[in-house]
Amino acid sequence: MASDAESSVKDHTDPNSPLYLHPSDYPRQMQVNDVLTDANFIDWLQEMKNFLYAKNKIGFVDGTIPKPDQTHGTYMAWMRCDAMVKGWLTTAMDKDIRASVKYANTAAEIWIDVNERFGKESAPRAYELKQMINVTKQDGATVSAYYTKLRRIWDEITTILATPYCTFNGCKCEVGKKLIKLKEKEQLYEFLLGLDDEFAVI
Repeated sequence: MASDAESSVKDHTDPNSPLYLHPSDYPRQMQVNDVLTDANFIDWLQEMKNFLYAKNKIGFVDGTIPKPDQTHGTYMAWMRCDAMVKGWLTTAMDKDIRASVKYANTAAEIWIDVNERFGKESAPRAYELKQMINVTKQDGATVSAYYTKLRRIWDEITTILATPYCTFNGCKCEVGKKLIKLKEKEQLYEFLLGLDDEFAVI
């Protein structure tokens, strides 16, 4: 049986291990297109999750790779990886948000903090998005460009105000399907209302 120390060496040198760090990795890397602000949490979260999945480090923020005991052979490798993930997260934040999480002990604490602050259902943000839909028009753009604008707003609304559905005891009722169809119909009307006059015949 391999010792903890031997396991540690194997783990953090295996590229498939979550404890592996590539020589080109460093904490102050900017891994998303825009830093986290009060207004872009949904986009930031999706980009950061994609990056962490690609780096095989999502377990450091979702709790599936817990911190080992100090006596465990993987302790130092875990600490190095967690410090790296903390660096990636804080580098991708507005300086005021970064200052509010700088004393977090682990990447998971930072992740929980920003999700609690920015990820809860936000009635004011939902209201803003509904207003954006009302004023979003084609205005001479291509139909696909106009649809893309609307789709981005719809996706954020879906994240903030998820469509409720029944999950009781394996229920397979049609309520959820009806709600989704109603939502799709509403989106169709919103799309049609913003089209230029030349498409009025639709």
